[in-house]
Amino acid sequence: MLTSQDAEHALGWMGHWINEPIFAKIFSINSAKQIWILFKKDLLLEIRQQYAFYGVLLYVGATIFVLYMAIENPDTGTWNGLFWIIQLFISINAVAKSFLQESKSRMLYYQTISSPQNFILAKLLFNSILMLLMSALSFALFALFMSYPVQKTALFLATVFLGGWSLSLVFTFLAAIAARAQQNAAIMAILGFPIIIPQLLMLMKISGTVFSSQVAVAPINMLLLVVSDLLVVMLSIILFPFLWKD
Repeated sequence: MLTSQDAEHALGWMGHWINEPIFAKIFSINSAKQIWILFKKDLLLEIRQQYAFYGVLLYVGATIFVLYMAIENPDTGTWNGLFWIIQLFISINAVAKSFLQESKSRMLYYQTISSPQNFILAKLLFNSILMLLMSALSFALFALFMSYPVQKTALFLATVFLGGWSLSLVFTFLAAIAARAQQNAAIMAILGFPIIIPQLLMLMKISGTVFSSQVAVAPINMLLLVVSDLLVVMLSIILFPFLWKD
């Protein structure tokens, strides 16, 4: 498990890398415009191919309704565990298609109009927003159908959105790796298991404090989660160009 000292080292490492020329280019105005254009492209494709979005909505609604029929009043531990398991599978279904649907010829076209850093940042941005919407929907349906034992709603909502963002970042990068391996989605599951389990354990540990007004969340846990998310973003920026050239 990461400690506060590890978090400080990670923040110092990130500060060093931000001063590198590659990150100076990313934070330029032209790069921001290019990321915004690529983001709008993904948004328009999602609007035109609504079956994928509605398919995820159906998955969310059906899963929570089945849980409601099977376990109407679960205890707090079961409620917490089921919620994050659903979040995990929502993330896989919503994010995995972001790269798997891109054909080889289309990727070659992207190489002529965009840099790899801007391309992966646009994907991360789009999938983060999509996962935040799905997280809000799953939270609303969970609170509607299941019993609602949460005592600290604001803290739990913050944890849900932060957790949804974490899951979207990890699976976006894993989807990029899987797409370069002959569209093998199994690779994403194999690589994602050892990475996502520590994050899920940390999320369940943080959210476990919202069921009692007497238990306070440790700020270091939230900080470690944010640091791990920023590390995933930076590793995506650094490593994705190697996949881009393949």
